[in-house]
Amino acid sequence: MNRIAIVVVVVLSLLFTSFALADGQEMTIADIVIASSEAESPEFSALLAAVSAADPGIVGALADPEADLTVFAPTDAAFSALADALGEEAFGAILSEDGTPRLNEILLYHVIAGTLGSADVVAALEGAEADDMGHVSIPVVTLSGQALDIAATAGAEGLDLGAGITVDQANLALDMVDIQASNGVIHVIDAVILPELRTVADIVVDLASAEAPEFATLLTAVGAADPAVLELLSDPGAAVTVFAPTDAAFAMVEGLEDIVADTELLTSILQYHVVPGTVYSFQLGGLVDEMGKAAIAMANGSEATISVSDMGVMIDSANIVLDWVDIEASNGIIHVIDAVIVPAE
Repeated sequence: MNRIAIVVVVVLSLLFTSFALADGQEMTIADIVIASSEAESPEFSALLAAVSAADPGIVGALADPEADLTVFAPTDAAFSALADALGEEAFGAILSEDGTPRLNEILLYHVIAGTLGSADVVAALEGAEADDMGHVSIPVVTLSGQALDIAATAGAEGLDLGAGITVDQANLALDMVDIQASNGVIHVIDAVILPELRTVADIVVDLASAEAPEFATLLTAVGAADPAVLELLSDPGAAVTVFAPTDAAFAMVEGLEDIVADTELLTSILQYHVVPGTVYSFQLGGLVDEMGKAAIAMANGSEATISVSDMGVMIDSANIVLDWVDIEASNGIIHVIDAVIVPAE
């Protein structure tokens, strides 16, 4: 770790550790948010209002003394900027009773299971490989199920912390990290970070109707299959990984019209492209054996084979298009593949 990183981590980790209850016990994350919102110069009053308007389970988790969480906490100015960007009416709708599911997703996108301190962040970023632009990033899965990217710029002597650290669309406030709570840690950010709120079905529809459509045939196939397929991809409470064939992939299938006309066969094939649960590309390495292969259960009950090698990543005979991985949805992940895969039976 470079000298600047050490200074930032050590000095800033000493800040904001004075929060304590009257009896000397440490405060929970919820306690700290409440105390700050009631201070002479409140910082988290908007966050408190948002948490109060969300599902009670969220404030319950933040107040649970047995929890172990990391919270990226947007300031009041961050919420004000979001209200300006969305418009007061749209912003108010999120905080309304009808907007609760959306608000829940947004708030959970700011929370990670486990304690991730600034030292952990710096160490992980220093161990990450820089891209062609000199940027390094690490993906972290949040309680919403979606992953966010923590990123920085790599300099000649390590991380360039002078350029800051970002958490998705927000900047990490380096003078307000490592706020210690009895049940985790808080890091302050200068913007509200927004998860993808469209479902897998919504994204397929949008891409199929784009100026350069990509999933028009997939959309047609889903519409012709058993309604249960569309219901699953549209279910906001689902958690699925979809391996989505491109239009060119479907064009290579012999007898496609006959398959589309056979509802039972088509449904089985489409379900063979769906994995229950979310699997990000950066998690695939942990699934495969020493040969770089793993059997993965698909939604139709069959098993497909994931293969990881220097040539890339495959599922059965299809290549996963590396430029189109980890397309996030509110209910899962989409990976694009270059062929239609068919269960052996």
